[in-house]
Amino acid sequence: MRSELNSVKVAENTYWVGIVDDRKVPFHRLILEKGTTYNSYLMMTEKPTLIDTVDIAFGREFVEQMSSLMDLDELAYIVINHVEPDHAGALPALLRKATNAVIVTTSLGAELLKDMFRIKNREFLIIKDGDSLDIGGKTLQFFETPYLHTAETMITYAVEDKTLYPCDQFSTHMAAHELFNDLAQEDYLPDFETYYKLIMGPHRPYVRKMLEKIAGLEINMIAPSHGYILREDPQRFISLYDEMSTLSTSGETKKVTIVYSTMTGNTRKLAQQLAEAIADYGMVVDEYNLRDADLKEVADSIRSSDGLLVGSSTRYADMVGDIEKLLQELAESEMRRIPAAAFGSYGWSGEATLHIENYLEQAGFQVINERHLLGNHGYDMSLFPLRVKFIDEKALERARQAGELFGEKVLTYTA
Repeated sequence: MRSELNSVKVAENTYWVGIVDDRKVPFHRLILEKGTTYNSYLMMTEKPTLIDTVDIAFGREFVEQMSSLMDLDELAYIVINHVEPDHAGALPALLRKATNAVIVTTSLGAELLKDMFRIKNREFLIIKDGDSLDIGGKTLQFFETPYLHTAETMITYAVEDKTLYPCDQFSTHMAAHELFNDLAQEDYLPDFETYYKLIMGPHRPYVRKMLEKIAGLEINMIAPSHGYILREDPQRFISLYDEMSTLSTSGETKKVTIVYSTMTGNTRKLAQQLAEAIADYGMVVDEYNLRDADLKEVADSIRSSDGLLVGSSTRYADMVGDIEKLLQELAESEMRRIPAAAFGSYGWSGEATLHIENYLEQAGFQVINERHLLGNHGYDMSLFPLRVKFIDEKALERARQAGELFGEKVLTYTA
């Protein structure tokens, strides 16, 4: 059963106009047993503004609901914090009625929306970090929060209301009929923490950056895109994010070994990005280019490591340099079952990473790859094996994401 609420006042001239979905909702290869909400917020100011829409499945109902509240030709702005279909899905249907609305989003967000929904001949207001927008009676300030949990994401802060609209950040997957957390009929904290671990946890460094950006804001309420609106003690949830994203300083420092062979230097660039991302987790990183490294020294480093990344360029559909020699030695040795993954650059077909994975499996490592990630997390974070054809900014950012994911796996791994 699905329940829809017409509108609920959230702040002065601001109304929740979302959907409560009681179904067991498929979501990123998960089934949401407690349902969810798609929270959308309408600000009835001099320049009426909508913050996010709802899931694409409810586009028609959403537009009908909005039409019952206002003349959609008068809608001035539609803020899209995050372009995934559960937040921007109703945008195409809404644009057909809201003919004068300007779409407010990041530069990448605009590109993605145009591609996803074939949006043409519409005005976009491209925001940058810290930009403000006067909507007549309220001021909105925007902060870019990339990779929370996709690259184009931003958050919106209503200055006068002291309300944060962070989209997926601070969300909970529950069909929250009571809407506000102080009215909740059950303990939602376990679900709040589970959401963080599944969706935000793999992007811990970006959570830290987001927390730094909002540290100077006075926040009286957090209005996310899923689950409860956090009007009771919002600082508690900011503190929880701080706690969950802070690395533990107890116990021994973990170590990751990164070893690679490269032909033109591209695989080395990937290794550097991986190393920097992993080092951000407070771990020691031993990085070796096999062209000038001692194999015994590398093998000893691997034996004392908590994680292993092996990279190679692809030449004639195979690995290059002494990588295969090292992997053969590991396969013939008794190795601890630690997380391991493959990476590499290529110019034609990129088989080297597959050969590396085969050797790692033979040696008994816990190989982190697409199959493992989908099976264990229930959502697609298939960054390994990391195979890159052209080294550009996007490829380097992808490598950094892969390093963050691997760092998270090493920190949380139990044999």
